[in-house]
Amino acid sequence: MSFQGYLNTIKEKTGKGPDDFRQLAAEKGFTQNNDLAPGVKAGDIVKWLKDDFKLGHGHAMAIYALLKGMKSEDSK
Repeated sequence: MSFQGYLNTIKEKTGKGPDDFRQLAAEKGFTQNNDLAPGVKAGDIVKWLKDDFKLGHGHAMAIYALLKGMKSEDSK
């Protein structure tokens, strides 16, 4: 599945897109100034997304990659 495919599936399942997850992550203190906050690990983000949005590991890791800046909405 392409990265965009992951984002599309996440949007279908949760009703939320990349900007929504960026905002929610900032509200939870996972990010600061559009970067991961010090000490935040992939496992922290994955647990949050699994618990609150019932995402699977791969989909949660796609959001982590987005938040970390490894991928963007334009990534393939």
